[in-house]
Amino acid sequence: MGVFSRAQKLGAEALGSFFLFVTVVGSGIMAENLADGNVAIALLGNTLATGAILFVLIAILAPISGAHFNPAVTFVMLLRKELSLTDATLFVVMQLVGGLIGVWAAHIMFELPVFQFSEKTRTGGGQWLGELIATFGLLFTILGTVRFRPEWVAPAVGLYISAGYWFTSSTSFANPAITVGRAFSNSFAGIAPADVIGFIAAQFAGAALAWMVTRWLFQEVDCYDQ
Repeated sequence: MGVFSRAQKLGAEALGSFFLFVTVVGSGIMAENLADGNVAIALLGNTLATGAILFVLIAILAPISGAHFNPAVTFVMLLRKELSLTDATLFVVMQLVGGLIGVWAAHIMFELPVFQFSEKTRTGGGQWLGELIATFGLLFTILGTVRFRPEWVAPAVGLYISAGYWFTSSTSFANPAITVGRAFSNSFAGIAPADVIGFIAAQFAGAALAWMVTRWLFQEVDCYDQ
């Protein structure tokens, strides 16, 4: 793997976040338009597009920036001392900037008002637990594949998020940046701005828990210490 500059890494995070967010919001709009009121079909369309774009983006951009596109992932890499505080902060800024541009681009493509706020309520203990579990599972998937099957990171993340859309009560946002971005879209993928803080708190809690569990679980021990 080559050496990439900070600017290249930040560019990769911004571009990857742009395409991830435009896919989540755009596919949600398209799915809702075509599903004729069938929420299950709309969710399926949203799921397939999101899982597919994650595979593509991680496969392309992971060698440059690690393909985080997610402050929860960046947070864990900071805890693992794989990023400095400065770089982690810049990563999060670029994720938010690139992602928000992606949300607005989706609105423009579908000829909707560019600037909007979601009215979709997503709150309560069940949804917060769903986000904690979703984010724990995402980080567990990333750290596990990096540790044991690094060539499988892209498909594993795409498949995990595809599954998470269906097995979690929250439809597995698992990403503080995309949670913020969805608040600016009154579409199928949206979340009311008032509900963002609860989701983000659960996501960071899930990420921190995954970091702690994998530090223990993935550490090899000498056979004489068992």
